[in-house]
Parts: sequence; C-alpha cells; structure tokens
Amino acid sequence: MTPVLALYFAGREDARKYVEAAYERGYAVYICEVNLAEFLYNYARVFGWEAALSRNALVRRSPIKVMGVDEQLTLEAAALKLKHWQKLSLADCYLLALAKQLDAVVVTTDSNVAYAREAPAVHLPA
Repeated sequence: MTPVLALYFAGREDARKYVEAAYERGYAVYICEVNLAEFLYNYARVFGWEAALSRNALVRRSPIKVMGVDEQLTLEAAALKLKHWQKLSLADCYLLALAKQLDAVVVTTDSNVAYAREAPAVHLPA
C-alpha cells in the first residue's frame, strides 16, 4: 500500500476509496512496517522529515493496522525475493508476504507486484 498512501495523501480518488474503507466500512486495511518505512522515506525526500513524521502519526492513529516483521514474514519475503529477484524490491516482497499471510488483496501502483501473481492484486496506475 505504500505508493497508494502517497496517492491518497495527494488526493487521488481511486486510492481514497481503499484507505477510507477502513474508516467508513470497517474493512481491515494493513501495511507492513517495511512498506511504511519506504513510504516515509520517499515522502520525506519530497516534503521534508517533519512532514513525513506528521504522515506517520496520521497512519498510526488511523484504522490502518501497521504490522510488524517476524521470522515467518521475513522467510516468506526472502523466498519471494529469490523467486522474483529481477522484478521486485525487497519491500515489495514483504508486501506480498504479508498479503499471503493475511489472505489479503494487495492494492498497488507497481505493475510488477500485480504481475507476480503471488497474491490477489488491484493495480492503480501511478
């Protein structure tokens, strides 16, 4: 969901409906700590560290569940990275590993994540 968060904060309607599903309909929406770190890094590069910290606080106070990393998730992410080393970043592999672990749908702007077909995915063009 990392780039989807960026689209959400930029006001994109197609991303908003996924984030607001957690608020309005009580849907379970998750993000991995690794993917949140990637979002914060990229956000800070454009808007500064203080703005990124503000977004971090918003996410953590929201109904979005920030999921930590454990050994099982790390092993699954590593196996996915080994399989898709040419196309997926390690953060993408954590995203997919979490989706597999939770039997969840990935919402992504990365066509490679959707193309990997490791978990059901919705692709939002960036």
